[in-house]
Amino acid sequence: MGRRIVSSQLEAQSDSGKIDDYFSKLIKYIPTEIVGGWIAITGLIKSAAGIPTNTILWILLIVFTVMTAVYILRQTSEPKKPPAVKQTIISTIAFIVWVFALGEPFTSLSFYRPVYGSTILILYNLIIPLINPVETKAKS
Repeated sequence: MGRRIVSSQLEAQSDSGKIDDYFSKLIKYIPTEIVGGWIAITGLIKSAAGIPTNTILWILLIVFTVMTAVYILRQTSEPKKPPAVKQTIISTIAFIVWVFALGEPFTSLSFYRPVYGSTILILYNLIIPLINPVETKAKS
């Protein structure tokens, strides 16, 4: 099973032979590898003494966000198909939503409450599998 979402019968005939269902799309949209890396690195940063933790976490959020987009574009790349831009955007936003739900570095903002992150995470994860990222055809 590739990372690219298969949302039409025509795509299914050239790929795995099966259109992705709700659960398969949810799994493919969430960049679990990047979220796992984020959890590990935030644990390391928060346990270090004498460093500007908040500044480093904000910088790493930017780095991880860009890294997510590049990673998903590469993972969904297939010959003779356009880049999966819509899937990449949805997955990149999913990463940011997960980070927001996990708290750091957003806890430094005065408006942040954990309930906001949890609520947005639940709603986003319930909604994104309903989106079929049909990409336009590549020009020959």
